[in-house]
Amino acid sequence: MTDSPSINSIHNPVMLMESLENLKIKKNGIYIDGTLGLGGHSKEILKNIKSGFLIGIDRDYESIMIAKNRLSSFKNFQFYHDNYKNFHFILENEGIKKVDGILLDLGLSSYQLENNGRGFSHKFESELDMRFDKSDDGLKARDLIEKYSVEQLKNIFREFGEERNALKIAKLIKESDKEINVKNITRKIDRVTPTRFRLKTYSRIFQALRIETNDEIEHLKDFLNVFIDYLKPGGRIVIISYHSIEDRIVKHSFKNLKLKNELKLIVKKPMIPTDIEVSENKRSRSAKMRIGEKNA
Repeated sequence: MTDSPSINSIHNPVMLMESLENLKIKKNGIYIDGTLGLGGHSKEILKNIKSGFLIGIDRDYESIMIAKNRLSSFKNFQFYHDNYKNFHFILENEGIKKVDGILLDLGLSSYQLENNGRGFSHKFESELDMRFDKSDDGLKARDLIEKYSVEQLKNIFREFGEERNALKIAKLIKESDKEINVKNITRKIDRVTPTRFRLKTYSRIFQALRIETNDEIEHLKDFLNVFIDYLKPGGRIVIISYHSIEDRIVKHSFKNLKLKNELKLIVKKPMIPTDIEVSENKRSRSAKMRIGEKNA
């Protein structure tokens, strides 16, 4: 049996105060937390809305159950076990046409990383699952590795992990007759990576596998193609990303909307966490926040 991390081990949500300030929360506003996680951002939003309403969305059912319990003292919210790209269908279900703000935090929660049965972290011996939604019939990361060719694996390691040894690692993984699990993936990485670079390489390879397993990039693109139609004039969009691929996609989407005179960019360059936050929460060190406001 695998152990789940204690809820007491949960880290603070990344760039919490910056998120709240840039959402410009109204007491009667309607907000979407598209990546609910354990409810860290949502809790603070709910504290600031009295007659407003919050919709929380997450693909991870376990996280939703924890968030519901943590936020049980609040009444003005509804949580959905779904993908944030489907937010407009959820709004239709709620009878809501437009919202005052949307927040996306595209990173993994500490709870997911520290759950040694999910395969998100290279630190634990476990199967290589990596699905956000365990009820999903889609491929686990280990199935993906079995199905993909060396060339396909190399491409995702390069594109989603920006890994220079992508081809060597892909070959070693595909040539192995061992069970595909966390330990054996890290052993293959060790064979071609100097000791001092191994932690970063683990992170890049595991990130690439997770992105591909959950189709994260396509879902982000789907969301960015439609979100502007569901923001009220003056409504805010806040997106926190953790690697350059996501940040570039968000940057270009916001820029295109600005050129169409639909969105105002609140910051020219992405906001980053303070040194104090990074020292207290290592998970925040690669975070970048972009903010937009819908033009009237």
